[in-house]
Amino acid sequence: MPKVATCLLINNDKLLILKRSRKVRTYKGLWGAVAGYVEENEEPYETAIKEIEEEVGLKREEVKLIKTGKTVGFTDFYEGKKYDWIIYPFLFYVEKKEKIKIDWEHTEHRWISPLDITQYNTVPHLQEIVLSMLAK
Repeated sequence: MPKVATCLLINNDKLLILKRSRKVRTYKGLWGAVAGYVEENEEPYETAIKEIEEEVGLKREEVKLIKTGKTVGFTDFYEGKKYDWIIYPFLFYVEKKEKIKIDWEHTEHRWISPLDITQYNTVPHLQEIVLSMLAK
């Protein structure tokens, strides 16, 4: 059962979304957030920090944790394979959005209004996670 830390990054009223490349294992070409598998004996928060550093080039001190969301579990089928996902959502504030430098896992990034997430073809449950994490 894959466990994944999903990191929503915000700057003022904008949310960072990333388009997944064709080189990743799942959900190729869909929009997502910074995310990565939680390794055995690793805390989801530490996975979140590691993935932020790897995927968008921000250091631990360049992001501020705002909120930890409720764990989301769901089953999905992708390319004929069943996945039982457990998602650990985190919301971080990024002061300097111009410092974002994406790696090979993504082909592009955008800063959008969080409510506009419904206009994008996203990885499963991202829209619900965004709307629940950013609800006032």
